[in-house]
Amino acid sequence: MRELRFHRTLYRGESVDEAIKTFDRYATLSRDEEDDYWVVRVESGTAARERRVADELSNFALGLTIRSRGGA
Repeated sequence: MRELRFHRTLYRGESVDEAIKTFDRYATLSRDEEDDYWVVRVESGTAARERRVADELSNFALGLTIRSRGGA
């Protein structure tokens, strides 16, 4: 299991949610909230697949956040 932490001052919650919806067919994803972070857990059959999904989900969430703020 891999855990991703998205700081609330950097990432939009809507972007994290959209990234989860996009990648949920590739792994089991769950989201929790902490004071300063959205926490996403990635579980899959292999460590390599978890790493790949986690990396892609992180990049996608960042890209959506940048786009929503007019940066791209």
